[in-house]
Parts: sequence; C-alpha cells; structure tokens
Amino acid sequence: MRLKALTIGLVLAAAPAAQAQETAATAPVAAPAQAPAQASADWRTVPADNLMIIDTNRGRILVELAPEAAPLHVERMRLLTRRNFFDGITFHRVIDGFMAQTGDPLGNGEGQSPYPDIKGEFTFRRGPETPFTPVASPAGAMLGFMNSLPIQTQPTSLMATTGDHKVHGWGAYCPGVAGMARDDNPDSANSQFFLMRQPYPALDKRYTVWGNVVSGLDVVRAIKVGDGDNGAVTADPDRMIRVRIASDLPEAERPVVQVLDPASAAFRTLADGVREARGADFSICDIVLPVQVSGAPAPAL
Repeated sequence: MRLKALTIGLVLAAAPAAQAQETAATAPVAAPAQAPAQASADWRTVPADNLMIIDTNRGRILVELAPEAAPLHVERMRLLTRRNFFDGITFHRVIDGFMAQTGDPLGNGEGQSPYPDIKGEFTFRRGPETPFTPVASPAGAMLGFMNSLPIQTQPTSLMATTGDHKVHGWGAYCPGVAGMARDDNPDSANSQFFLMRQPYPALDKRYTVWGNVVSGLDVVRAIKVGDGDNGAVTADPDRMIRVRIASDLPEAERPVVQVLDPASAAFRTLADGVREARGADFSICDIVLPVQVSGAPAPAL
C-alpha cells in the first residue's frame, strides 16, 4: 500500500511544527470592520447537497463543498460520507498554526479508502457563469469569493482570449479551507483530508481544495495537537463521530446555514472596510464571511 505517512506530500513534510507556529504568529488577522445590518436578501443559503456535517468529540464542523473547484474530489467526499466511511476516524496529524488531518481508517497516515486514487484538481476553469465576486485586483490576478470559498484567479478580461472563454482559478489556503492529502504523486489523493487552522499560501495550486468550513472553525482549532514527529497525535486523538451530507438527513434533522452573499451590498461594505483597514497588508484571508446557523442542533453522540 502506498505510504500515506508522507501525508500531505513534500510541502507539508518540509514544514515542521516550529515553522507552522511562526506562520501563525505572523499570519494576518482579520481587520476590525463593522458590517451593516443585513437584510434577508443579503444571505445565501448553502444547498443541503453541498453541506457536509462533521460531528466530532469537540463539537460540530460544517463544511460547504465546492464542486465548481474540484468536482471529482467533492464526488469522492459525498461517496465516502454516504458510506459512513468517516464515522469514528481520528484526527491523526494536527499541527498548531497549520492544519488538522484526518480521513485515514488506520489512524497512522498510511490508510485510505478501497476506492481508486483521484486525479489532482489543483486549479479549475472559471467562466462567466461561475459565481465569483472580486474584492481586489493585484497585477495580473483577481482575489475574491466563489460562494464561501476564497480564491485567486486570472483576470476576467482574459476570457475573451481563451478558446473556452474561461480562465484559471484556484482555492486560497485560508483558515477553514478543506484540502486533500496526498503523497508525492500529484494524483494520489484518496480519503485523507485536512482542515486549515491558519493561512498557509505555500499550499496553493499544489493540493486540491474541495470545500470551506462555514461554521466550526473554533472546533477545528480546538482539536488536539500532535505530540509526535511531524504533528502525529500519538495518544488519545480527537475523532469524527458522525459525518453526513445534509441532504441525506430528514429535514427536521438538518442544520440550515446562511452565509453573507458576496454579491450583496452588505458584503461589499464589509470587504471595503477590511481592505481599507489592512492597506498594503491585505490578504483574501482577512475577510471572514458572517454566517448564521439555524434548524436542528448537533445531536448528543
């Protein structure tokens, strides 16, 4: 079996805990900005089929899947979730200031699902129909949101010069972004994944982004940090107790997640305030989308 002990591959293997701690210490902190009161039209409801519910012993994490960015990986996450594959699996590798990794049925970094590995989806093609709201346009690029996912993309103006009238885009590894683990083979992702605790832009375009935590980042950051080599959790690791896709639950048991719509005026006011406050230090990771969760609470598991 392929050694998943290489976990997230060459970049992460070269990032010891001390380096990750330094990254956390210097990472941008969201600038204080007071968003205006939002009307009901300012909110976008996450589709139930794109809402992954991860109930852990630390609390509930809600992830919005991003099929526009990584359709093959989203399909795999839905498949494994619907097979109850993730239930009971531990967070076997956790580095403070970096990420929390899970999805290994063996719990040691060497396991995977019985399904074939997935071809890497490190970038995607963004067209005029892709939901995208720009917030900044550094030279030769655009930063913004595709639904709740922070992304970087080539300028929209380039669409007129491409054969498919689309441009490249990729997810930005901000706090809460969900990525797929792999070894040094770029097409070796399978079932192991990680949730970002802090920004780590060195991963951009090298590891597939398939979703974003819309609620429960505090839970991700509360997951027990590793005490072994390269962030391995050697004793009493935290675990996912139950993982479900919201659309597979009865309506009475589904949480309803609404995220401030990037297309709304309220979002524009928020983004402009953060960008102005941060100035030259602005990062797309500085913008934290307001979220409201209603409906069924997390069950006692």
